[in-house]
Amino acid sequence: MTLLKTFCEIDDFCNFFIPLMNEKIIGKCRRKVCKPGLCESEIITILISFHQSGYRNFKHFYKNYVLVYCRKEFPKLVSYNRFVELMSSVLLIMIAYLNLSRKQYEKTNLYFIDSTRIKVCHNRRIYRNKVFAGIAKRGKSSMGWFFGFKLHLVVNEKGDLISFFLTPGNVDDRNDQVIEKLTKGLIGLLFGDRGYISKKIFKELFERGLKLVTGIKSNMKNKLMDIKEKILLRKRSLIETINDQLKNIYQVEYTRHRSVKNFFVNIVSGLIAYKFQEKKPKLNLNLKWSECFEKIPAVI
Repeated sequence: MTLLKTFCEIDDFCNFFIPLMNEKIIGKCRRKVCKPGLCESEIITILISFHQSGYRNFKHFYKNYVLVYCRKEFPKLVSYNRFVELMSSVLLIMIAYLNLSRKQYEKTNLYFIDSTRIKVCHNRRIYRNKVFAGIAKRGKSSMGWFFGFKLHLVVNEKGDLISFFLTPGNVDDRNDQVIEKLTKGLIGLLFGDRGYISKKIFKELFERGLKLVTGIKSNMKNKLMDIKEKILLRKRSLIETINDQLKNIYQVEYTRHRSVKNFFVNIVSGLIAYKFQEKKPKLNLNLKWSECFEKIPAVI
């Protein structure tokens, strides 16, 4: 997606959302501040462009690319230090845009769920980390121990982000509240790894029309899984590919943050940048998968 198209879409949303947001602000909370040279749409566009640029460091991107080559597109550019101060001012707008855009995706009744770790520092620097003290937690994944957060995702077979949730690193993937928020309003089939095995969660989801399909352990017996579900379960690598792109292409994981707010800005802008990706990872399914959902057996 070109820079102009990105700006036009973001600007249309800002013109709609910002007046509504200002109406909800209580009078005492309003305060007069000097308006920056850049408007909210331009700030968000620059943040998204960073995740699409291939740069590994935002400071290098802003100083070596934006300030040098983007003067024509952004005539009122501010210094790097000033821009860092302005980043947190657009966090609420980006969250609202991301929530609204994900609701526009087609509900295909075929979903994949997974979580990925978001480290905020190296394990050797945990005791020296003061930025995320009391916020980030130690957790363990298949790659070992880490200090930070977990990004929980639900995607469909087209690679669209249906829902997302950020939790401390010590929160279990089978947490009831997390699963409920991720799968709210979804029906059909939900595929996950063996970390989501839970009779309680399976029953709760099944009662509202969402069947959780996971791999089985060596001491378990196969129940309520037909050949189509077994084949689709092997395609769960789709969401792992998306997690890899978010961390290695769109830079949602960065271990040098100096501000909690800018940490969230980085993650949300990275998710928006993935949303603008023209060719997302997806499954080419030629069968009519609606047949899979015609006859769902009753709960045992």
